Amino acid sequence: MSLWRALLRLLPSQGHKDEYELLPDASHHEPRPRGRRRPYACLRFFSVRRIFLLLLAIPILLMVGVLLSGVPPTYSDIRVYEDKLPQHNVSALSVVDPPIYLRFPGHLWGHGLNNVLQEAIVMGYLAHLSGRVYVFEDYTWSHLPTPYTIYDFALRSTRIPLNAFVTGPLAGGPLPPPDQNSVEKRAVSAAFYQKACPRSAIHTVSSVGAPTEAEGSALLEWWVDRLTSVQGARCVEIDSSVQPVFDRFLFGSPRLLSLLPGLYASPILGAFAWSPLVHSAVARNFAVLRPTDPAALYPPSRTLALAAQGAIPEGRTLSGLVAVHLRRGDYKRHCPRLAQWGAEYMGVNTHPLLPDRFVAPTNASADETKAHYLQHCLPSPAQLAARLHAVRAEHAARHPGRAPLQRVYVLTNAWGWFVNSVRSELMKDGWGEVWGSGDIVLDAAQAGVGMAVDMRIGEGAEVFLGNGFSSLTSNIVMLRLARGLEPASNRFL
Repeated sequence: MSLWRALLRLLPSQGHKDEYELLPDASHHEPRPRGRRRPYACLRFFSVRRIFLLLLAIPILLMVGVLLSGVPPTYSDIRVYEDKLPQHNVSALSVVDPPIYLRFPGHLWGHGLNNVLQEAIVMGYLAHLSGRVYVFEDYTWSHLPTPYTIYDFALRSTRIPLNAFVTGPLAGGPLPPPDQNSVEKRAVSAAFYQKACPRSAIHTVSSVGAPTEAEGSALLEWWVDRLTSVQGARCVEIDSSVQPVFDRFLFGSPRLLSLLPGLYASPILGAFAWSPLVHSAVARNFAVLRPTDPAALYPPSRTLALAAQGAIPEGRTLSGLVAVHLRRGDYKRHCPRLAQWGAEYMGVNTHPLLPDRFVAPTNASADETKAHYLQHCLPSPAQLAARLHAVRAEHAARHPGRAPLQRVYVLTNAWGWFVNSVRSELMKDGWGEVWGSGDIVLDAAQAGVGMAVDMRIGEGAEVFLGNGFSSLTSNIVMLRLARGLEPASNRFL
C-alpha cells in the first residue's frame, strides 16, 4: 500500500495556496495582487522524488493493464498430442522404406492465420506431389524465446501448435484410403523432424531460379521436377532466404486457380478438417447457430466423399444463416491503399463459377475510385444492409421452395458499438437475428483460435458473404468449394 500512498501524494492538494501570498497588515504598502504566483512556481510540483515515483508507476500500471487482458493458454496438452502421434514413434517406422521429409524453414510467420494457412496448404500439396513427408510448423507470431509477447496492449502467444487450429493430413492426421494405415507417409512436426534429421543429414535446395511468376500449376511442376532430381536425401529443406517459394502475388492472382482441381483431389484439402478444439467452440454455441440438423456442426473430414455426390444436402449446412466477413481495424488503412494500387480480388475469389465480379472503375476521379473500393472493402452499416437485402432476394429467387434466409452472423474484429449499429440496420430490414464474433461464448483456449471458429461458421453457413480482397474470405470460399457447396452460395460485398 505504500506505493499507492506515494502515488496519491503526487496529486496536488485541493486547498493549496501560494505560500508567498502577502498577509494584510497595518502598513501603507499596496498588497500584492491576489492570484499572482512566482514565475515557474508550478514546476515545484515536479520534485525529484515525485518524478522517480511517476516513472516507477508507469510500467507497473502498463503491466497491470496488459495482465488484465488475460494470459493466453499454452496449449501444452495439444503439444503432447502432437508428440504422441504414431509417426513420431521411431520404432514404428519402416526400416526398409523409411520416410523422406520436406521442410520449409523459411515459412511465413508474424502474419495472420490465413496468410500462414494458405501458404501451408500449398506447401503440403507440394510435399504430397513430390512423394515426401510434409514437415508442419507451429503457427508462429514471434521468435522470442518467451511463451508470450505483447501485441495491441495484450499478451499474445508467440507460438501455437498447428493442431489447435486444424487436423487432417496437413497437421499429421491420418491419410484417406488407400494410405490410411501408412504411418510413414503422415506429416510430422518440426520438433520431431529436428530430432530425426541432424544438420549433417540435411540437403538444402535453393528457391533461386524458380518461375515464381508462372501459372500456379507450372510452378508446382517445376518444383516437383526439382525435388525429384534430389536422390538419396532423406531430409530436404528449401532455402527461401533470397526468393520465397510461394509469394503473396501467387495467392492474390488468378494464377492460383490452376492449383485447385489437384488440391481438391489431394489429401491436403480432400481430407481437411478443423481441430476438435474449433469444433467444440462451434458446438458450444449451437443455440446461436441453430442448425436444423446437428450434423451440420460436424462436417465430414473427407470432403470429396460428399463433393462427388453433387451438392451438399441442405441439412449439412447451417440453414437460414448468412455469414458475413466484415473486417475493420487495419482495413481502414488497407482499403484506401487497394484503391491506390488498383487491386483486384484475391486469387480464389476470382473463380469463374462464383457469381460476383469486381470491376475497378475507369475514367473516374481518385475520390470516386476510393468510394467504389470502400463500398466493397469497408462498407458502412447502411451499405451492408443494402447488399444483404439484395443477396437475400437473389437467394430466394434461386431457391423458391427453400426457407428464406433469416439470420446473420458477422465475422468481424470491429468494436461492439459498430456491430450494434450493423445490427440495428439489419433488424430494420427484417432480419430475425444478428450475431457477431463477440457474441459467442468461448473459453480461453477456444478464444485463442477464435478466427478459426469464425471460419468454420463461415464455411458451414448456407450463404457466405465475404470480402473479396481478404485471404480469410479466400480460404473460406476455397473450403466451401472443396466441400461441394453451391458456388453461387459464395457472394462478395
